[in-house]
Amino acid sequence: MKAMINLIGNVSGLAGVLVCLGTGVSRLMGEYHMAGSETVTLFIVGIALMVAACLAKLYVMERS
Repeated sequence: MKAMINLIGNVSGLAGVLVCLGTGVSRLMGEYHMAGSETVTLFIVGIALMVAACLAKLYVMERS
């Protein structure tokens, strides 16, 4: 179970970083919309993914 939560944390963190990076680059290029949504909204989704990753990793660290 710990290994699965650890993997979920890793994947979630990587996805969050990629989403934030993509929206940041898109916003710097002057685009306000990306994939049908505003870039700010997608940036917040990326932040939420990274927070979820931190919580998953903290849970694994606390249980070991």
